[in-house]
Amino acid sequence: TPQEWFNYLDLEFKFTLDPCCHHETAKCAKHYTPEEDGLAQSWQDERVFMNPPYGRALGTWMKKAYEEARDNGALVVCFVPARVDTEWWHRYAAKGEVRFPKGRVKFAGADASAPFPVAVVIFRPRL
Repeated sequence: TPQEWFNYLDLEFKFTLDPCCHHETAKCAKHYTPEEDGLAQSWQDERVFMNPPYGRALGTWMKKAYEEARDNGALVVCFVPARVDTEWWHRYAAKGEVRFPKGRVKFAGADASAPFPVAVVIFRPRL
């Protein structure tokens, strides 16, 4: 995740957990690496910044984000590709607050911007 995108969102949400990262890319002091398996951990009452792997497991991460907000009081902000034609988008993302940033994101270390638009999907905890 580009640091400026994270910083902008962090101003609003004040994140406490990055559940899917590597130690060197962690955006929060509290974070889970693949070895710690963020999908297997509780995110209860956390303020989560989630930029999940964009492969086949993306739907599983979105399900986890949705359920942690619904059932465990987490606020989860998802930085994901805007794949509005997918099952996971309609099953989970469409139930959140969706923001479509203008332009294309350029990920750290990339030579060019991503070839797809991104969305910020916010799952707020039930009160």
